[in-house]
Amino acid sequence: MMENETFSLHIIQLEGLKVSPEYSIAVFVLLIVIYIFIIVSNFSLLILIFMERSLHEPMYLLFCNMSLNDVFGASVVVPRVLRDVLTPMAQRYIHYHECVIQAFCAHFHGGTSHTVLMIMALDRYMAICNPLRYSAIMTTRMVVGLSVAAWAVSFVLIVVMIVLNVRLSRCRHEISHPYCDNASLFMLSCENVLINHIYGLGSAMTMMACSVCSVAFTYVRIAMVCLYKKNKALFSKTLQTCSTHLAVYILLLVSGNIIVILHRFPHLSDHKKLAAMLFHVVPPSMNSVIYGLQIKAVREKILVLFSKK
Repeated sequence: MMENETFSLHIIQLEGLKVSPEYSIAVFVLLIVIYIFIIVSNFSLLILIFMERSLHEPMYLLFCNMSLNDVFGASVVVPRVLRDVLTPMAQRYIHYHECVIQAFCAHFHGGTSHTVLMIMALDRYMAICNPLRYSAIMTTRMVVGLSVAAWAVSFVLIVVMIVLNVRLSRCRHEISHPYCDNASLFMLSCENVLINHIYGLGSAMTMMACSVCSVAFTYVRIAMVCLYKKNKALFSKTLQTCSTHLAVYILLLVSGNIIVILHRFPHLSDHKKLAAMLFHVVPPSMNSVIYGLQIKAVREKILVLFSKK
């Protein structure tokens, strides 16, 4: 056991994933393959949308927000975990300031995922329920404004949460998580963290409630329009454009809520670590596939590029 004086409260011991030495290389290879796929697939989608003028529409420009956020979310967590997988558990350290930045970025990614999907739901609502006014309302300026608002709202909420953590003094130096997050930060303190609990839970629940309610309202209204008009072409278009958004949204909800549920079972801490990692790996790797292959315009462009080669 190392002497207490060798520890500085500015140096945090990060437990990370519990991987047996014989499986560390396999886990490392698997994670790096997934990470490379996330980077390549999302940037390919971004480049394709940027280069093709026919894809310069509000819906596709909003996809860019999601792809950028997915790359950001994976890059915040995966490279650090890759390094720790090949490092003995007793030697996994991170500076407190790095830990704070990582916690901010991890939560910023999660919050922005919800806000971006909310404005994408609004775009689908306007396109299907107000098709004649869609072009006049969803201008490039409006799309940029909504995108900035989506990132800004998440930014402000997470900044306040992190500031509430940084103000606390620290008496511990161990984090039993694959990466730094809000709960890990305030658990380093021996002070009263009731405010942190209230704000963290309150902001998360508010974001979740706004997200679920807005998306649910949007799809109820869209369904009502489709049932009222009884138009097969409209129904086909709705199914094509909304199924991808709904699939991505459900994937985000499921992967996020699994972590919340596992928090209630302390004896499943290792499962919670895995779920936390999957949140930053599965949606980012699947979103580009869902959008790129299930949306006709993007799929056709990809097929044309490959056929030319």
